[in-house]
Amino acid sequence: MLLMSGSVRRAKKMKLSEEDTELFYKLHPALLFYTNQQKGIAKDVTTIEDFMELPIEEKIKVREILYKHPKLIDSFVRRNPFNFSQEELEIVKSWKNFLKDEFYLFRYLKKYAIFLDDNSPQKAYGVLALKSDFQDIARPWLPVFLKAVLLPFKDQIIYDGVLIPYPVSFGPGIRHDLKEAYQEAKARFGIITSFPWGKKEESDVERLKSYLSSEAMRDKYWKEIEELIEKDSTLLAVYHQELGKVHARTFGRRLSKIGLRGAWFDTGRRDSRGWQHESRS
Repeated sequence: MLLMSGSVRRAKKMKLSEEDTELFYKLHPALLFYTNQQKGIAKDVTTIEDFMELPIEEKIKVREILYKHPKLIDSFVRRNPFNFSQEELEIVKSWKNFLKDEFYLFRYLKKYAIFLDDNSPQKAYGVLALKSDFQDIARPWLPVFLKAVLLPFKDQIIYDGVLIPYPVSFGPGIRHDLKEAYQEAKARFGIITSFPWGKKEESDVERLKSYLSSEAMRDKYWKEIEELIEKDSTLLAVYHQELGKVHARTFGRRLSKIGLRGAWFDTGRRDSRGWQHESRS
């Protein structure tokens, strides 16, 4: 089953702006049409409109050829057959940094959806939808394992309008493993939100916070936690602060079970007034 972005409903969350989405649909079909012209894949296609009327399967064939021959992007930019502006050509040129892979559509955040790759080490990408919300074009439950092509667009990451999901579902064991993989990816690399991406690892503070984020992560990375604190003793304050949050949440859940709500717990944090900040359960 091929999922192609096409709904014209207003953006809710995690989407490219309407203006930039229109720009994408101006540039990307032109590049695919040019690819078809150069490689002669679909016959009797003389305009972009003709190309867009092709069956999805035919457009997918052209798309595959483009990513197999990325020099077509250079050729398109050099010839500029549609008289695009320099800014528009720069966007097309940036697509040489595409990422074609298998991903887990793992989580919906406020700013973007998380695509977790299946490589080693795993990395997490913050991806924006186009015209359709990800919730509308993918299954309503997560994670979804799929094939996709991620593209840079200005200082953001989008996909190229096509998602190809695998018809599989995941039990609690796999979902737990993916959650750990996501936490580890965030600890090592952060959430990648632009291309090209350099192997810039997160700061020690962010890594420590990720290692402390769950009991499973603390058990798995106890040695790394010790090494970070030994290397920089100031991280001990971060350590106690994060564990304070964990204990506050734990006690809050326990008291909620016995009917005590609205309690406050000291997390050990200091606010701008220099005293301790409290957290409601």
